[in-house]
Amino acid sequence: MNHIGKQQHHHYQHKKLMRIREVMQMTGISKSHIYHLSSTGKFPKSISLVPGGTSRAWVSTEVDTWLEERIAERDQEAYA
Repeated sequence: MNHIGKQQHHHYQHKKLMRIREVMQMTGISKSHIYHLSSTGKFPKSISLVPGGTSRAWVSTEVDTWLEERIAERDQEAYA
């Protein structure tokens, strides 16, 4: 594995793909609302698991970051 390949491998090794049910459980948001938020750029975009297929998944770290941003927004509003 070359230097760039090692960097890419390290970059992806801590990421996990989550299917819609797990995203729903993690966020407390309905399936349709997750897809709506994602389509409007207000939630992380899903990735296609199979080129040309319909199976979708979300990167867990992106969903974690989204949740952390919601918490930070809440906390900022509490101090405003």
